[in-house]
Amino acid sequence: MRTIGIATILLASAAAVTAQPAAQQQVRPSAEITAAVRSAQRSDVNRQRDDYRHPADTLAFFGVKSTDTIVEFSPGSGWYTEILAPLVKGKGRYVALVNTRGVPGAEKMLAAKQAWFGATTVATVDGATGTSTVPAGSADVVLTFRNVHNLLMNEDPAVAGRAFAAFFTMLKPGGTLGVVDHRLPEEMDSALEKKSGYIKRSTVLRLAQAAGFKLAGESAVNANPKDTHDHPEGVWTLPPTFALKDADRSKYAAIGESDRLTLKFVKPK
Repeated sequence: MRTIGIATILLASAAAVTAQPAAQQQVRPSAEITAAVRSAQRSDVNRQRDDYRHPADTLAFFGVKSTDTIVEFSPGSGWYTEILAPLVKGKGRYVALVNTRGVPGAEKMLAAKQAWFGATTVATVDGATGTSTVPAGSADVVLTFRNVHNLLMNEDPAVAGRAFAAFFTMLKPGGTLGVVDHRLPEEMDSALEKKSGYIKRSTVLRLAQAAGFKLAGESAVNANPKDTHDHPEGVWTLPPTFALKDADRSKYAAIGESDRLTLKFVKPK
């Protein structure tokens, strides 16, 4: 009995170790990434968020290069687009990937800044089928910033899995999937993933690994230890949304933006 107990403990310990990514050294941002982040053409409102979102260090961690074909899933108003599109202008390619019903907004956002962004592409992914207009094996990097929680909050529980499968298909072998999202501590109720905007690391790993990805590393660059993860209106209680408006605004401003996980996955060669 004693031997079996020790073996069980050793096996459990080994499993815990292998579940963790290899240690990551801090990667210095390239001169091109630094220049794109520091560009005076970026809106002042967006630049004010840099202290919370650490774009230069985040992109360096994901290994983004100016020659890459970058697919950004659900770019929204274009916070990261203002960095990514100019970064690859004339060298690589920027693709905005949106839900099949979200094309007009993305086209308008990109067209408004065409002189700055250069040539860009809008592609779609169908949440009902997982099919995408991004050609298979064409992307070097797929990035999604604070969007996986939206997939999980969809009425169709299979949407998130289909999206990750689509990301896998569009990447080249050896390509990178970079995920940043609001972190829900593992000990908290998983039901919060459907309403709070926070998601567990284990959930992202499950989705990515089911699609075929391998975890390549993770970074604490976007972690925020001040975040208690239990706000009245979920993550939207915090800046920049301030869902409670003036109620306890100074309290939430002092916390800052949410505690975020930063995970790097690769498509095996």
